Amino acid sequence: MAKRKRDEQYVKIANELLANNEINNAGDLQAVLKEIMGSAIETMLEGELTEHLDYEKHQASNSSNKRNGTTGKKVRSTYGEMDIDVPRDREASFDPIIVEKREKDISDIEDKILKMYARGMSQRDIAQTIEEIYGFDASKDMISRITDKILPEINEWQNRQLQACYPFIFVDCMYVSMKSDGYITKRAVYSILAYRLDGTKELLGIWFADTESKHEWMSIFDEIKKRGVESIFFIAMDGVSGLEAGAKAIFKDVIVQRCIVHLIRNSAKFIPSKDMKDFSKDLKKVYAAPSLKASESALESLNTKWNQYPGALRVWNDNSSHIFQLYSLGSDVRRIMYTTNAIEAVHSSFRKVTKKGTFESEDSLIKALYLRLTELERKWSVGKVRHWSMVLNQLMIDDRFGPLIEKYNDN
Repeated sequence: MAKRKRDEQYVKIANELLANNEINNAGDLQAVLKEIMGSAIETMLEGELTEHLDYEKHQASNSSNKRNGTTGKKVRSTYGEMDIDVPRDREASFDPIIVEKREKDISDIEDKILKMYARGMSQRDIAQTIEEIYGFDASKDMISRITDKILPEINEWQNRQLQACYPFIFVDCMYVSMKSDGYITKRAVYSILAYRLDGTKELLGIWFADTESKHEWMSIFDEIKKRGVESIFFIAMDGVSGLEAGAKAIFKDVIVQRCIVHLIRNSAKFIPSKDMKDFSKDLKKVYAAPSLKASESALESLNTKWNQYPGALRVWNDNSSHIFQLYSLGSDVRRIMYTTNAIEAVHSSFRKVTKKGTFESEDSLIKALYLRLTELERKWSVGKVRHWSMVLNQLMIDDRFGPLIEKYNDN
């Protein structure tokens, strides 16, 4: 690869810098750059004051407002903590721009803290990192104040207007440790991941409760309906009792699909290890059959061959409607509805920021989860759900969904 040619003026500056300063390592360079940065800021402040007063320094003027010395100020920068002299005027009307009044941080440190917070670093880890890189202390209170600035943004996000139609949503609940009155308790965190009509992903919201229940899910479904959701084609879920009925009470035409992977896990609990391989082979003929008729036949054979394990069979017999309804869908749609892995992947990412320990409040928890979500959304923004064009075509030729897609795409 060809060597990149650097701008000659910067090469000249670098050479002068090395010639006029004793620089033996990166630390020496950092110290010199900090001094240069401080001097540059002070020069810019003097320029701003000259513009404000409308006369040069040491120049005679009839103006009643004059220069009035300087005020020392300590600021944080990307080169570390530094002392600068801020010029003053007699009437105290000078309002600098480069370093605003009461501003103590002239770096992009706040953005860096938010990014570290989003990647799961604890406040202690963040403080230590800032001290190592920038040379100043970042207290727990300072980090909390910085991250608190996104709370209004989070509140706006939690209450935003949603799209009218989502072909697919995936629901799941995870638990996070929280401190309450000196005790550590588990707090339920509800999430809904949606696929939009254009094939992109969106997390509809994050909700907290004491436990996971049908009533909490119904409340959440009711909320998203009030926020603008009119139609949902499919809901993929695990096995919360009453969730299907609760979902249909809010969105009456929705198709609720049990996660096949969860059914496999639930039935495996009843199978001894010596039979697991053979049972799994026969079970796959039920949920991965090429047709509805083949699936029905495979389930009958499973009941006959493995009748010594009624617990495992009950899982599949009680949920046979969820298996068979998949065969009324195109193969690409079926692949999406097969599992709740999409939302479980979101929660897996969330656990990277919750596994550090306990949270002292819902505010601290929602900040961590929301900032983590911003990292996920960057990845989601670069593409659509896999094979989305085929999924959309298969939905379009289905009389249940085609008219709705046309309706909402027109809107």
